[in-house]
Amino acid sequence: MRTIGMLGGMSWESSIEYYRLVNEEVRDRLGGLHSAPCVLHSVDFAPIEELQRAGDWDAAGARLAEHARQLERGGADLLVLCTNTMHKVADAVAGAVGIPFVHIADATALRLREAGVQRVGLLATRYTMEQDFYRGRLQERHGLEVLVPGEDDRGEVHRVIYEELCLGRVEPPSHARYVAVMEDLVARGAEAIVLGCTEIGLLVGDGDASVPLFDTTRLHVAAAVDAALAP
Repeated sequence: MRTIGMLGGMSWESSIEYYRLVNEEVRDRLGGLHSAPCVLHSVDFAPIEELQRAGDWDAAGARLAEHARQLERGGADLLVLCTNTMHKVADAVAGAVGIPFVHIADATALRLREAGVQRVGLLATRYTMEQDFYRGRLQERHGLEVLVPGEDDRGEVHRVIYEELCLGRVEPPSHARYVAVMEDLVARGAEAIVLGCTEIGLLVGDGDASVPLFDTTRLHVAAAVDAALAP
């Protein structure tokens, strides 16, 4: 079994889920006392978030690239960037190492296409919903149609992520707002909802929408375990 390198801390609330889920996935597939060989580098998110707000993605990419090299030197055989938003700098991170990089958007798109979904609603940070690095990959590389919430709803979805979920807060009013946003996307034709931020699964889950939810954290973990167990 290959060793999974996890570059996390963005936020650590979701990185906890990555560690738990990757071990559960290995246990469920192999049985017994099996768990996942892994190396975790968890960054201080505050400086990364400052670079996000400043739009200095080059500096953020350089910082994460160095952490990726540390994971490779630490024995990682493959690399998982435990965040959707920072896939904005995926090329810089993947290019810094000689080990395979498991892209979260590709892992998500594969499951969507297997499920026969063509049009999806996307909930995520503003960066992920509004910029092209994620939506564009789903659309151009995988042929999916991507719907995002309106301006006010995008602002609230983003606020809840940074001001609540990244701080470990799960608030009932925010849950209700997310449910309403998802149903609006369904009314506009979404056949499924992509939880395109690794913290959103802490707030909503199966049964909170009238269409299937695709939790990118879980899908990313499954793809990483696939790679770790591949012949």
